[in-house]
Amino acid sequence: MKFRRALPLLALLAGAAPALALEHLAVGAAPAVLYDAPSQKAQPLFVVAARSPLEVIVGLGQWVKVRDSSGDLAWAQRADLDGNRTLQVREGGARVHAKPSSTAAVVFETDADVLLDLVKAGPPGWAEVRHIDGQRGYVSVSQVWGL
Repeated sequence: MKFRRALPLLALLAGAAPALALEHLAVGAAPAVLYDAPSQKAQPLFVVAARSPLEVIVGLGQWVKVRDSSGDLAWAQRADLDGNRTLQVREGGARVHAKPSSTAAVVFETDADVLLDLVKAGPPGWAEVRHIDGQRGYVSVSQVWGL
């Protein structure tokens, strides 16, 4: 009998799982100022380069609390972000392969902090990416930040 009462709660929790997924946005075409509070009158903390990926923590109207690749939390104006998805190469650089396999041919290599456009999530552990110069391939998700 107790199990039947728990079913609606379990169904509700199962439906909430997608809401727990991380959301990432990229800074638009121009650099963005990040603040310590959701106001232009707040203290500016730092400037983030154009196209940089940011993890969305919470939205508050025209402001979004975000985390950058170094783990810093700050507030950004929603207007400074766009829906394009980018990934930032982690320290040590990355190898981008022709297929989602570490044994596939390497299409190109990148240095740390290079930004790659996310084309789509690939098979588990991989993402299809495009370099700004047009080269495409697959990168291991362990080598990038922003997914």
